[in-house]
Amino acid sequence: MGESSPEQERVAAFQTLADRDLYPSYRLANAILNDPVESQDAVHDAVVTAWQHWDKLRDRSKFEAWFGRIVVNTCRDRLRRAARRKTTDLDASPMLAAPDTSKEVLDRVLVEQALQCLAPDDRVVLALRHYRDLTIEDIAQVLDVPVSTANSRLRTARARLRDALERSTPTGVKR
Repeated sequence: MGESSPEQERVAAFQTLADRDLYPSYRLANAILNDPVESQDAVHDAVVTAWQHWDKLRDRSKFEAWFGRIVVNTCRDRLRRAARRKTTDLDASPMLAAPDTSKEVLDRVLVEQALQCLAPDDRVVLALRHYRDLTIEDIAQVLDVPVSTANSRLRTARARLRDALERSTPTGVKR
């Protein structure tokens, strides 16, 4: 068999790293965007962007944080664009004739509704912490901000989520 070219090695290195981070990146995007199709598109766009800037990544061991930052920025851009073209999805109405009364389903619905009310940056930091399970240090690295800033953003986002939850909890419903 012939030797591989530097370009083939470059492609193989990128594919190996991107493939490893694809599913966690999709889960992160879905936590931020709350839409499976948008999440797939966002991760696809992030892979394309990462490939276009692959030569700028000097330390391949930092791929996960670097790619995570690209995914987060792609999701943030999509949220901002969506906020500018606010539409109502008629298919988003419940499909069940009677609402599911289980506490877990109600809590999940309330949290998802409250998350939709938050700014993109708040949704991003909450998703990194609670869906991707990143530490404050890792969040700071993904967002490319100091640890104190990441901590402050998380604390602020949690407070805003709490406020949104309090506003969205139906009257008479015990949580």
